[in-house]
Amino acid sequence: MRLIRYMSEGKAGLGIVDRSGAARGMHHEGGNLPEIEHVLALGDDEQTCVWEKLANAPVLEPGAFTYLPPVCRPEKTICVGLNYTDHTAESGFEQPSYPTFFPRFASSLIGHGAPIIRPSISDSLDFEGELVAVIGKAGRHIAHADALDHVFGYSIFNDGSVREYQFKTPQWTVGKNFDDTGAFGPALVTKDELPAGADGLRLETRLNGETVQFASTADMLFSIADLISIVSQAMRLRPGDLLVAGTPSGIGWAREPKLLMRDGDTCEVEIEGIGLLSNPIQNEKPVKSAEA
Repeated sequence: MRLIRYMSEGKAGLGIVDRSGAARGMHHEGGNLPEIEHVLALGDDEQTCVWEKLANAPVLEPGAFTYLPPVCRPEKTICVGLNYTDHTAESGFEQPSYPTFFPRFASSLIGHGAPIIRPSISDSLDFEGELVAVIGKAGRHIAHADALDHVFGYSIFNDGSVREYQFKTPQWTVGKNFDDTGAFGPALVTKDELPAGADGLRLETRLNGETVQFASTADMLFSIADLISIVSQAMRLRPGDLLVAGTPSGIGWAREPKLLMRDGDTCEVEIEGIGLLSNPIQNEKPVKSAEA
């Protein structure tokens, strides 16, 4: 099953992509169709009712809707750095024995097709193609053997990073959270359509059609099961939480000369079996001080 969130005629909705590739959807009117994170918190029977509603919903005409991030406002988006050995090496770090976790905030998230905004204060906007796991069942102190039972599905992430600000301090949070830099989508693909843990999938990032990253999710040092088990030692994972699982080598900042995203570029991240996330790059528009 492939789920999407979308905007049409000024209204947000939840949709499903059927076997023909057509998207069907319903608006969140009257509280009858909750956001996906709330659907995931429902019981199995109630969830099934939602999926049946979507399967029989009207077809969304191509061009008549835009994509939103598959999860609107996750309680937690936990990103993982340095999860591929080759990327750790190109970044000049020693490989850590514990995952390098950092947060992403909902204000940074955008959907498929929306512009990634290059901030006016820095010329260091970089790409990072990544796998993202979406939690479907809550839990704390989750055993490794049970970890994948807590996954609902998977999607694609472009962890747009403003490197100048990422490396101003030992903590990466600011450089990873500029508004409209975290592209996410287009669809949330349920785990039954993919190998366990989304393992062994081809991941490719392209900038203006040129391949800049190419790897397999099997190359991750910490698997999805590892990450769920480890992070749940510290915090309860809840339905709709995101685990963004790290990027392979090929980032623009590590190249000489540096290859950075600029106005007019298009960045694509494709993961086998999940789909293609594509976003144009646009310069930040000047903002009047009263609107800041």
